Amino acid sequence: MGSSPINTHTSVLKIEPLELTSRIVSPCPAAYSTARKQMLLLKQSSAAVLVSGNPTPLLHTSRFTSRVGSLPVTKTYSSQSFTMANLQKSLTSSSNPVLACSSHETSPISEDKEDKHVHGVSEIIVGVLGGGQLGRMLCQAASQMAIKVMILDPSKNCSASSLAYGHMVDSFDDSATVEAFAKRCEVLTVEIEHVDVETLEKLEKQGVDCQPKASTIRIIQDKYMQKVHFSQHGIPLPEFMEINDIEGAERAGELFGYPLMIKSKRLAYDGRGNAVANSQDALSSAVTALGGLGRGLYVEKWAPFVKELAVIVARGRDGSMVCYPVVETVHRDNICHIVKAPAEVPWKINKLATDVAQKAVGSLEGAGVFAVELFLTADGQILLNEVAPRPHNSGHQTIEACYTSQFEQHLRAVIGLPLGDPSMRTPASVMYNILGEDDGEAGFRLTHRLIARALSVPGASVHWYDKPEMRKQRKMGHITLVGQSMGVLERRLQCILTEQGDQVDETPRVGIIMGSDSDLPVMKDAAKILDMFGVTYEVRIVSAHRTPEMMFSYAKSAHSRGIQVIIAGAGGAAHLPGMVASLTPLPVIGVPVRATRLDGVDSLLSIVQMPRGVPVATVAINNSTNAALLAIRMLGISDTDLVSRMRQYQEDMREENMVKGEKLEREGWESYLNQ
Repeated sequence: MGSSPINTHTSVLKIEPLELTSRIVSPCPAAYSTARKQMLLLKQSSAAVLVSGNPTPLLHTSRFTSRVGSLPVTKTYSSQSFTMANLQKSLTSSSNPVLACSSHETSPISEDKEDKHVHGVSEIIVGVLGGGQLGRMLCQAASQMAIKVMILDPSKNCSASSLAYGHMVDSFDDSATVEAFAKRCEVLTVEIEHVDVETLEKLEKQGVDCQPKASTIRIIQDKYMQKVHFSQHGIPLPEFMEINDIEGAERAGELFGYPLMIKSKRLAYDGRGNAVANSQDALSSAVTALGGLGRGLYVEKWAPFVKELAVIVARGRDGSMVCYPVVETVHRDNICHIVKAPAEVPWKINKLATDVAQKAVGSLEGAGVFAVELFLTADGQILLNEVAPRPHNSGHQTIEACYTSQFEQHLRAVIGLPLGDPSMRTPASVMYNILGEDDGEAGFRLTHRLIARALSVPGASVHWYDKPEMRKQRKMGHITLVGQSMGVLERRLQCILTEQGDQVDETPRVGIIMGSDSDLPVMKDAAKILDMFGVTYEVRIVSAHRTPEMMFSYAKSAHSRGIQVIIAGAGGAAHLPGMVASLTPLPVIGVPVRATRLDGVDSLLSIVQMPRGVPVATVAINNSTNAALLAIRMLGISDTDLVSRMRQYQEDMREENMVKGEKLEREGWESYLNQ
């Protein structure tokens, strides 16, 4: 076709709702071909973006340049944002464009290769039911992996809205909405379990990929059904029973004793839906506080726990599982307040908790991340509290503390990518929930002051959920602290909470201890070496014989306070290094100090003759210099700066020795000695 005036040859691109099909109308084959290519690019690189329907809807503009004959033609297509209700109305109208598309640059695809396009991870759209803070952090993880996340949430300004690839503003409890949303996604998952499970079951029958499976969501939604399910699979639980009237609650009280935990079966989270009755007289008020017996209630025997633990378990589509380290959760007013990772529990408790969590998740269907909440009792039992089929508050610290965050892991799992490494990349981590301390602007001011203090503390990271409304006890964000030990992090967190964020002291990494100040002239050389290498340390007099209680306390607390290596000087009986080594999991380096008798050989022999199971390293008599250098090499396993400094120290010693050798050779031995 020859050249024609521009205004007589137009290409019209219409985006139909829901199915993302296109209709191209043009009397010009060249324009038709160009527009068709542009439509393919649009489908490959754009997702539906639906936000709140306002009287004046938002406009999203995509620009396309095509050619008619030899003349370039630039077309601007405007599209509007609507709610689902407006979308349905627009199906019968051809005058309103209905789908807002985000435009992304992409290389042109030639016609002969357009059907050979490779669909990689970057073109997978993960649909998430819910757009709260969990959805927000899923979007953040997805952006690093080039995965597109669309959310369905009724709030226009929900936490995930500003970060999501697409946002459909409507209810995730509405069947028609969820079905329409699912059509735009390769896989459907949840960030909240209180969704329309009947619709998910229907979609699965139609071939929609839901992860985890609808059967799992159904079980988890009803806490009583959840308890029955896990009981049938041999998972240890607190005793429980359903109640339908006050008489049933009274029978439960007689059977289980008081205090008695009463729970709602459904729509219970963050402490909501739980009530404690401390006596039979309190049963009626507890039931009323939960909305009455018509709400659907059950009773649990009070679990006399000493710690609340949690395990994040990830399961891939192939059934493979990985578990994150066991954490301790500290609750305040039934809301998660602090998470400590890893939990300070014996290894056998750690193993038992992991086994229970893995067995519980293994009884459910589907891929994704599952949070398993547990009770540790005084007699060493692990009892399952409940399970969440999604990322969870007890796993937020994994963003900074682990090689793979729970949010990246969830995306890996539901898409079918290999599961990532869940292990910790830092010795310790503490997560603190930022909860609203007041309503409105007053609450925002208090929270912002807290954040400012946190940002002045080493190892602290702040996550703000960008919620538009502040309310008391509402989760507004969290702070994660990472560092060398739990004790250090707890002190740093306390500084943040008590408005002393600028008064955080540097924690000693090495403890230098001795039984008497008479050992100090020898032990001072260790301090000088640590100063040279920039390693923090403390010096203490701790006698195994004169102050055994102090020795016991020092050895037991050293690890939690952040000490990583102990250098213990000992003369005479030389019991200090061995006794301390028997009480601490830290490496202990003994320094035999020359005494008035036996010239220090007795101290050396005493240190090296520790019984099996109580290892103590040692060095030459009076050589605390080597003890410090050995401690630095131990610390260098996880500190590249110390490794670099140690190499420089060795090079400096070599250079010093070479200079001395050259001087001796040049001047002769007599002159050398006289100087």
